[in-house]
Amino acid sequence: MDIIQSYGLILIILAGVVGFIMAWGIGANDVANAMGTSVGSKAITLKQAILIAMVFEFAGAYLAGGEVTSTIRKGIIDANYFTDIPEYLVLGMISSLFAAGLWLVIASYKGWPVSTTHSIIGAIVGFTAVGVSSEAVEWVKIGGIVGSWVITPAISGIIAVGIFLSAKKLILDQKNPLEASVKFIPIYMGLAGFIMSLVTIKKGLKHVGLGLPFFEGILLAVTIGVVTALIGAYFVRKLSKKSLSLSHSEHGLSQAQQNISVERVFAVLMVLTACCMAFAHGSNDVANAIGPLAAVVSVVSNDGIIVDNSPLAWWILPLGGLGIVMGLALFGHRVMKTIGSNITHLTPSRGFAAELAAATTVLIASGTGLPISTTQTLVGAVLGVGLAQGVAALNMGTIKSIVTSWIITLPAGALFSIIIFYILKFIFGVA
Repeated sequence: MDIIQSYGLILIILAGVVGFIMAWGIGANDVANAMGTSVGSKAITLKQAILIAMVFEFAGAYLAGGEVTSTIRKGIIDANYFTDIPEYLVLGMISSLFAAGLWLVIASYKGWPVSTTHSIIGAIVGFTAVGVSSEAVEWVKIGGIVGSWVITPAISGIIAVGIFLSAKKLILDQKNPLEASVKFIPIYMGLAGFIMSLVTIKKGLKHVGLGLPFFEGILLAVTIGVVTALIGAYFVRKLSKKSLSLSHSEHGLSQAQQNISVERVFAVLMVLTACCMAFAHGSNDVANAIGPLAAVVSVVSNDGIIVDNSPLAWWILPLGGLGIVMGLALFGHRVMKTIGSNITHLTPSRGFAAELAAATTVLIASGTGLPISTTQTLVGAVLGVGLAQGVAALNMGTIKSIVTSWIITLPAGALFSIIIFYILKFIFGVA
């Protein structure tokens, strides 16, 4: 307790610094989930992706990142074990932020798309199990997280295969893809509008009390989907009119040339889905950085008393948003390249299928309480569209590296956290 009263301001400043490092790591690694497929399929340039992601990630983090956060993120450890030793919780959360942020910097430098959620969870479990008590860890929840390594990529991959093969059969493989696109692309646009609006409502706006009840949320999402489909139908017809007249002329467009025009429409769709995913991601995953930081601020501000929920200090959300943007700008291109180019060759239609499948899986997980990593979800979707082309279309070397990095993430976060925790205990003279 003495450490909290004696070094309160220093502990908060230290937590702010490592919280920024963690947010930086989230930006460098996780933001590629939203933009990697768009860049890889050449729907947008890397520079455009970074600018778009900066705007929507920061908006999600700052506007919808939440005014109140749980003291213990995801309920993976029992706070009762820290009641008499709140200084352990403070030093542990600082250690966890630094450990998870350090691992994310290493992974991002290597171009590995890892889970930021799993990084911070591994770090928190590490210092708690070794530094406090293994009984303080909710091991059942950790088992669910490990199980999600297989379940969520599989669900996402299956959905992605279904979306891409349907687009291939209904549009791309048709004799006249442009005519087919006029019929079917508005349906995909409506589906995208419905799914992405639901993701924004459920994973974004709920954090600031703007989330709607279940049926009202569904009704709003359906309305947005229908409006999107109608607007899409108008523009697709307009874009296709000139090309369609050419395709019926003596020097008509070939099927391949028509497919290029169709892919351009999918490219526009991809940008829209990427913006929504970036907003939802910023609002949701910024908590991986600000949750432990808010816990430190709360415990210090309450003179060592641990409360279940605490209002956020005014500076925490901007710090998290700025960290995400900085990480994205400096290191984001490395993980984007892995997801967008190194797993399989992506076209806008394949990228769109992957993005929409990932968003759908996020919704399913949100509704069922399944532990989820947005990174693993999108990688699973990209693998799915790659498999739809045959195993030869996949870069097995890249896939092995990714799977290995997933397995290492939890223990790496734990190991770093344990080492840093004991170093901090020594520095602050905690018994």
